[in-house]
Amino acid sequence: MKLFYYFSLTGNLDKVSERLNKDNIEIRKVETIRKFPKKMFPLMMTGGFLAGINAKTKLKDFNKDTDGFDEIIIGSPIWNGRISSPINYLLKNIDLNDKNITFIFTAGSGKGPKALKKVNKLYPKAKVIFLKEPKKYNEELEKVKEL
Repeated sequence: MKLFYYFSLTGNLDKVSERLNKDNIEIRKVETIRKFPKKMFPLMMTGGFLAGINAKTKLKDFNKDTDGFDEIIIGSPIWNGRISSPINYLLKNIDLNDKNITFIFTAGSGKGPKALKKVNKLYPKAKVIFLKEPKKYNEELEKVKEL
């Protein structure tokens, strides 16, 4: 069984979750306690800063139980080239031992070199998929159909 944890403010990973839900993958969207700015420029500045210092933005209560799932898929926006601070918190608080792990990252550029470097260091066997704004470029969702 597969489980998809994700965080999304702009709707890109919501679009991914809709696609994965068609494949009977359990979906768990996480939400932060802290409110982020709604306008893009302040969001980019705040999120980019937090990701840049490897912050771990606390999440509202979420189901941490990964028992019974052999694959965990984690979706994060790329902030400042890095994994978002809410997903940093998630990674610190869930057990990924003995799991197959896939990361799905969304970014305006479709790239996140610092996020990839972190994943390769912490989870060397993890699969990584980068999507360029799937809400805008629907064809990007083709990259997740193989999950």
